[in-house]
Amino acid sequence: MKLKYSFLVTIFICLFTTNLYSQSKVLTGIEILFRDGLDKIKGKRVGLITNQTGVNSKLESTIDLIHKMKDVKLAALYGPEHGVRGAIPAGEKIDTYIDDKTNLPVYSLYGKTRKPTPEMLRGIDVLIYDIQDIGARSYTYISTMGLAMEAAAENNISFVVLDRPNPLGGEKFEGSIVRDGYFSFISQFPIPYIYGLTCGEIALMINNEGWLKNKIKCDLTVVKMQGWRRDMIFEDTGLPWVLTSPHIPHYYSAQYYSCTGILGELGVLSEGVGSTLPFQLMGAEGIDPELIATKLNNLKLRGVIFRPITWKPFYGNYQGKTLGGVQVHITDYKNVNLTSIQFYFLQELIKLYPDKKVFTQAKPERTRMFDLATGWNQIRERFSKSYKYNDIKNIWENEAIEFKKKAAKYFLY
Repeated sequence: MKLKYSFLVTIFICLFTTNLYSQSKVLTGIEILFRDGLDKIKGKRVGLITNQTGVNSKLESTIDLIHKMKDVKLAALYGPEHGVRGAIPAGEKIDTYIDDKTNLPVYSLYGKTRKPTPEMLRGIDVLIYDIQDIGARSYTYISTMGLAMEAAAENNISFVVLDRPNPLGGEKFEGSIVRDGYFSFISQFPIPYIYGLTCGEIALMINNEGWLKNKIKCDLTVVKMQGWRRDMIFEDTGLPWVLTSPHIPHYYSAQYYSCTGILGELGVLSEGVGSTLPFQLMGAEGIDPELIATKLNNLKLRGVIFRPITWKPFYGNYQGKTLGGVQVHITDYKNVNLTSIQFYFLQELIKLYPDKKVFTQAKPERTRMFDLATGWNQIRERFSKSYKYNDIKNIWENEAIEFKKKAAKYFLY
């Protein structure tokens, strides 16, 4: 009798767990498009900008879903950094190739060409964008989206964004605004580093604020999600996470990317890339982990604890070297200021090791990348005078607050 009861309990738990994970709280744009009908693209020749993250809640590819549709002609694919199937390493340039599964041309938007050319768009009626972003300005997918919107406008092609959650939520805004002279592929628009918008919302803002070349506008449609709220981070959505790039393997990797990614641009301190904890670590050779962790924890920063750690990267710039530093542990996401963490690390590092002035050690091109990531050179110049976060705190935090007020009219949720 006990065995039979135990068996029934096990079956119930399995069924409950299966149901729990098969039903997401949030329906993404691709699911709403198929649920409510394909009127926006029916009878059209479609160009699809996507990658491995373009999936529904059952992990079925947007490429394959649209390719199977009888009333829609999927004519071409357009790949951002890492390609349409996510098989290309970070920063590696790619050319046009044929997708093995669909036999469709894949036009690279991360090689010689970052904006679709008229030749790439020939015969296309509508461009669809379906990519999961991570909510940080330096991540290149929203830049790809903006340039594609511009190309669509110039070639009289409709543009459809299938909306997806911002994994950092819709309430975090951090960092200074990009200035003239510092716009680039990692800082394409005048927004803060953490911009608190979904890809659909920022597409609306780009289009309506005149941020496209010559203030041109595209014929834009955003297919909204159902069930998403601004206070949700990705784990609240019930959706499966598909790595957005090789070093963002988990939903929480997006949070840590904002904690250390700017620092990593300098190329003189490790942010954990090359280890099993990408973007969760900060350190270098010759650093005492216990000492730096103690200094950082004594600051009593809200929502974060630092654990001393020694590690040896498997690959990358520090392959085989023994590094010391800290592992970042976010304990209170709502109250943590993600981007400030890397500046506080530098602040305490210089107190302990005055010779580790990273801005003088970095190569000029890496210093330039740091400036592009922060939005302008004044963050670096003001901070490096005394290596104190308080010297940039007002600019870094207040500009983001002002941006949030401006962006609020584009909130869809």
